[in-house]
Amino acid sequence: MKAAPGNYIIRTVSRALDLLEQFQKSDTELGITDLSNRLHLEKNNVFRLVVTLKAKNYIEMNASTGKYRLGMQTRALGHVATRQFHFENQARPFLNELKQQCNEACYFSVIQGDYTYYLDGVDTDLPVRVAQRAGGSRPVYCTAAGKVLLAFMNSQKRQELLSGLELKRVTDRTITDISLLNMELAAVAKKGHAVENQEHDAGVMEVAAPVFDSYGELVGALSILGPEIRLAGSRLERELIPLVCLSASRLSTALGYSLAGKVFPAISTPPPKPQRKVRKIPTKPASFNGLTAC
Repeated sequence: MKAAPGNYIIRTVSRALDLLEQFQKSDTELGITDLSNRLHLEKNNVFRLVVTLKAKNYIEMNASTGKYRLGMQTRALGHVATRQFHFENQARPFLNELKQQCNEACYFSVIQGDYTYYLDGVDTDLPVRVAQRAGGSRPVYCTAAGKVLLAFMNSQKRQELLSGLELKRVTDRTITDISLLNMELAAVAKKGHAVENQEHDAGVMEVAAPVFDSYGELVGALSILGPEIRLAGSRLERELIPLVCLSASRLSTALGYSLAGKVFPAISTPPPKPQRKVRKIPTKPASFNGLTAC
């Protein structure tokens, strides 16, 4: 028999969140007594919650009033949430356009912990499709979007994440050796895109490219996800990689990024086609009063 969802709720955590929510009201600063009255808790319990949240920088004390207000960590989380909402809205037109061009499922993803989180997506019209929906997640190390997010993130953050990551085998193609994964991430950073071929699901492929903002910071990845039978082969190199790279580049430009051409070599201007040699018939130089025209 399964336990009811409420049985998994930790009361202390719930109370701490209730405490933070009190700052959504009109009062930006609250004292221990204020919080005790609002939460209907003993002052001693409120004090313990406040001390814990203050230690983690979720709230801070105004030294001049002795009251508490939201701290830097809360503001940082709010900033991240606002940016994600902004980028999700910004990405939607590019997802729609990319889907129209390739008629495959297209996604905008971000990294959350050890997972690729598919923040928004547009599904294909074709009857055979991959069972992935916006709001779902997959391990970061065995998805194309995840590899892009790892390859282009801050190197120190990447090493910290990878050092605590367990590379579990999901299919017989999953990379489980950290050295091989690092080699692939280096190649992804050089190429400007990633391809994942049945590393998470048999018969499924994904191709992805990074998205940057006006500060040059990585904010997500655009990807095309679909059955290997449709994505593999010449179509991958000829059509899908250039399409996803172009879409990611254009979205980055829309967000203010100005170095897209340096990140996406797959969409660099192709070399000019060689001109057909035309055989010239030699002619006698024209002369005027005995002087040869140069």
